[in-house]
Amino acid sequence: MSRVRSRLALAASLVLLSCLPLAAQKPAVTLEGLLSAPFPSELLASSTGGKLAWVQLAKGARNIWVAEPPEYRGRQVTHYTADDGQQVGGIEWTPDAKGLIFVRGSGANRQGENPNPTSDPTGTEQAVWRVSLEGGEPVRIGAGSVAAPSPKGDGVAFLQKGAIFWAPFKDKAEPVQLIKARGGASNLRFSPDGSRLAFVSHRGDHSFIGIYDVAAKTLRWLDPSVDNDNEPVWSPDGSRLAFLRIPASSKLTIFHPSQSAQPWSILVADAATGQAKMVWRAEPGPGSAFQTMVAANQILWTADDRLVFPWEQEGWRHLYSVPAAGGTATLLTPGEFEVEYVNLTKDRRQVLFNSNQGDIDRRHLWRVDPKGGPPVALTKGTGIEWLPVMTSDGKALAYLRSGARQPAQAVIEIGGGEPRELAPGTVPAEFPERALVEPEQVIFSASDGLRVHGQLFLPPDLKKGERRPGVLFFHGGPPRQMLLGWHYMEYYNHSYAMNQYLASRGYVVLSVNYRCGIGYGMAFREAPSQGASGASEFNDVLGAGLYLRSRPDVDPDRIGLWGGSYGGYLTALGLARASNLFAAGVDIHGVHNMNNGIRNFIPDYHPKPEEERLAFESSPMARIDDWHSPVLVIHGDDDRNVNFSETVDLVEALRERKVEVEQLIFPDEIHDFLRYASWLKAYQTAAEFFDRRLAHRGEEGERQ
Repeated sequence: MSRVRSRLALAASLVLLSCLPLAAQKPAVTLEGLLSAPFPSELLASSTGGKLAWVQLAKGARNIWVAEPPEYRGRQVTHYTADDGQQVGGIEWTPDAKGLIFVRGSGANRQGENPNPTSDPTGTEQAVWRVSLEGGEPVRIGAGSVAAPSPKGDGVAFLQKGAIFWAPFKDKAEPVQLIKARGGASNLRFSPDGSRLAFVSHRGDHSFIGIYDVAAKTLRWLDPSVDNDNEPVWSPDGSRLAFLRIPASSKLTIFHPSQSAQPWSILVADAATGQAKMVWRAEPGPGSAFQTMVAANQILWTADDRLVFPWEQEGWRHLYSVPAAGGTATLLTPGEFEVEYVNLTKDRRQVLFNSNQGDIDRRHLWRVDPKGGPPVALTKGTGIEWLPVMTSDGKALAYLRSGARQPAQAVIEIGGGEPRELAPGTVPAEFPERALVEPEQVIFSASDGLRVHGQLFLPPDLKKGERRPGVLFFHGGPPRQMLLGWHYMEYYNHSYAMNQYLASRGYVVLSVNYRCGIGYGMAFREAPSQGASGASEFNDVLGAGLYLRSRPDVDPDRIGLWGGSYGGYLTALGLARASNLFAAGVDIHGVHNMNNGIRNFIPDYHPKPEEERLAFESSPMARIDDWHSPVLVIHGDDDRNVNFSETVDLVEALRERKVEVEQLIFPDEIHDFLRYASWLKAYQTAAEFFDRRLAHRGEEGERQ
């Protein structure tokens, strides 16, 4: 009888469950759940053996994962468990593909302090490590960063405080300084046979390309000039070296539009003699100011002796190729879209890339022949794909992908088959995938008429005739673009989670892709009078606020805004210039005086009086007397991108004017919060602030 009763009870429960509304069956949306999904990055194929490696972040713990043929089932090779804010990245395969070199920890600030977000009294460091795929604990090589294993397999070159060091693998010998030269080094590039090491030597207002001969212990500079030479890349046979030359300029470009400059060029040098010649030069006008793609090198050297590079001649970031001996550039990716992540296949005969071709607020994968011809689509649909890599045997394509509801994951297609996860089962059950909303693409007018894209998140329980509080979100950068799904950058992956969380709590959320951002062409990114030259982006802030206010599902008296970094600047600008429209805001490490923001990146910044005046007038502090709405400020006091003093000065000024200010300060955190606990606390505090200031403001029994 007990079994019968149990079966009847179970059947009754199933019937009851099937009668519940779908929303009632969905898991609750919590910030803990939204931030629980692992975030993959740095997907990298080995040069032999068909192996893959990547970094995966899970609740603050960063680890290296690998997947090997034929199963390609991911496994961890490091086992860090603490939410200690210690970065793991810069992964490089050893030449035999039996191990990986990586960097743990973050770089020092100008005071020589490494990030220590847990305030560990013993301190922290940034160091180069080696780990074997066969097991065992990682082995520390030495303090430093930016590692480059020698193709000979006998050791690794790396940077330590701008100097180049060498650590031999044999007998675990101590690292020694390899090159003693003026300037700070970067871009370490071994020749294919490991006999030479190329690097960039930064000298302040100029930079050189150096080649170090390992056997002869000699150093040669390639065609030194007053310009900035960078991004060296070796020819497949190691006989030549190509690099970029960016003309010297004192023109201020940070937080200013820059559609043209003295044209940049590509040089190719003979590695034996050091003699270099220009093989291609950008034309004056659009595209003459260099813009980067996301790639290991800004120049890719193909098997058929062509150089592939990004260029904006047509007003969009596209790929071009030119013979290494010189000639006319061939456009590889025509159309009104932008290329972003770029790789060569292992045989160097095809270019893999992602772009927003035909789907401007997403990313999909493509391949193209370096000699020309129409690009071929590799993925399509409503997902977002990035960082394509081909395995060394050419049998599989791996990449990272996400969706509106699906978090970022590493996947693989073997032999042209369907994609499958490289690390299945790593997304926790608490991740509320089914309960998330799919944001809608919206296009609205800024207050000056410019058409602006955004993603609209509607509350899942919104009923016809209801008016809900509205919230605007502004990304940072500003050269960034929010998408119709989980983002490919860790910082904005978190931002997307927060927008989903606010929607689940009853807010109508609009994520705004304001001018200065990427994805919509050079004219949009380099919009006139932006930033310190006039803050034309405020037109987009105002237009977005007016758009929300016009919607029948938004209460016009309960509109807030939030953002971090440059998004914090726009949040503060909105509150300072339009407190009558915006009832509250959350300003996360925002810039409040553009002159200070520029000086943080250019310490010797000495503007002309009219430039300084315009930069200040483009700042929130210039309109501080008009700021009346309450604000929550959030900042880590070891921020290297935006000085902590920006928030100190703002709080002081607002207090003097009796404006309500709440604050959340993280001792020893940096700009991109390193700890899961910091992100969780920041977003919980922001949501609670909006609940008090917007959701429950003037309610008359309205359900939130």
